[in-house]
Amino acid sequence: MSMFVDQVKVHVAGGRGGSGVTSFARQPFEPKGRPDGGDGGHGGSVVLRTSTDVATLVDYHHRPHRKAGNGRHGEGDQRRGADGEDVVLLVPVGTVVRDADGEVLGDLVADGQELVAAPGGRGGRGNAAFKSAQRRGPRFHELGEPGVERWLVLELKLVADVALVGYPNAGKSSLIARLSAAKPKIADYPFTTLTPNLGVVRTGAGDHLAGGGGGGSADTDEVDYVIADVPGLVQGASTGRGLGHEFLRHVERAGVLVHVLDCASYEQRDPRADLETIVGELTAYQADLVERPSLVWLNKVDADRDTAEIVRPDLEEAGWEVLAGSAVTGEGLARLRHRLAALVTLARVQRREAREEGADDRPVLRPAGDRRGEGFAVTRIGEGYRVSGERVERWVVMTDLDNPEAVRHLQGRLVRAGVERALARAGARPGEDVEIAGAVFTFDPDLADVPADPDQAADPDQAADPDQAADPGQAADEGPP
Repeated sequence: MSMFVDQVKVHVAGGRGGSGVTSFARQPFEPKGRPDGGDGGHGGSVVLRTSTDVATLVDYHHRPHRKAGNGRHGEGDQRRGADGEDVVLLVPVGTVVRDADGEVLGDLVADGQELVAAPGGRGGRGNAAFKSAQRRGPRFHELGEPGVERWLVLELKLVADVALVGYPNAGKSSLIARLSAAKPKIADYPFTTLTPNLGVVRTGAGDHLAGGGGGGSADTDEVDYVIADVPGLVQGASTGRGLGHEFLRHVERAGVLVHVLDCASYEQRDPRADLETIVGELTAYQADLVERPSLVWLNKVDADRDTAEIVRPDLEEAGWEVLAGSAVTGEGLARLRHRLAALVTLARVQRREAREEGADDRPVLRPAGDRRGEGFAVTRIGEGYRVSGERVERWVVMTDLDNPEAVRHLQGRLVRAGVERALARAGARPGEDVEIAGAVFTFDPDLADVPADPDQAADPDQAADPDQAADPGQAADEGPP
């Protein structure tokens, strides 16, 4: 049996970059040749890509851990290691990507749209990259940078022009089956629809002759639109009762809403009360849903036409546009089909105008592939200090701390970046511990950087402001990204 999953947690990890290598050219009669260590390859990234061939997130429900390939290490003769392979995860159109804190990273609403969910680490540089006039034979290289690793929440919200909303067993599945080529499961018991159904409706010249029951113009321009039949709504759905949010999340993107009301008397319910409940739940979940173009469809008039005639005047007096018919006999469907085409066209124009005016607050794609932060902050922790910042932390992570020459090179970079001065201004004294990226160092600065009077040290909270940090442009030897 197929399984529909519209929300999953997935753990993604970018590949680690390959390390550079320390190597020297060896030729006859030249035992100490030039440095020729090559750079490591970059780690692969985990990329999310939308595809119309994918309908659910079920694959990530069963296999939530995905990791990209690591970069290969560099080799002698300045041979660069190969980059790690990217891992592309196909997701349905309409997938919203959030991090563990709930921040939206991307809203994937178009086919083929991509989001770098976990960038791979950079490859380390070989010793050939560190050769200079002052350093003729560097005996150190950089380690590969770890890739980004995190949990993400993927949530599928159907992208449809029209959403059919209503109580269970109101006839929504039958309606979408008649309006489109969709073939949903249809039965005479509540919650027949447990997973959303999508259908494509096409209107155009001559279509008014089909479907029976009037309405429609042969001059109507051809309009294709997607209609969604989603699980039935019950009172309390906005708080999660019944299918709750599993229903409501699929209504969010629809530009047009059709309130399907059951006019048959079998269940002894008042369609007017059903509509009031539905509107109340939509408002409680997301207030602007009820402001979208909408109409009321009085369904099953073939079974109870009197009920439709009784409630219609009241609904129209309340400001609703009301159409009536039967999904079983086809009565009124052509008129409904063409009226929906007009409302969809209106909704598309409104959405386009909102985007042009900057009023569309729908989250947009924000790739997470650029992590080159240039600032840093200094904070007091217990008896020592912590320096945080993507740039300086990356330097430490990619340094072989067991190699004294590599450590001296790291110290020079930190000094040029202004880290030593920022620590002194924050009140750090010689001999105190300083933590950077989990590594602990002993603060041993040039005495000229330390105020003679400890009371002249700046407030650590002020030094923690990235804007108070030294100009990152002073940090030389950054090397290629």
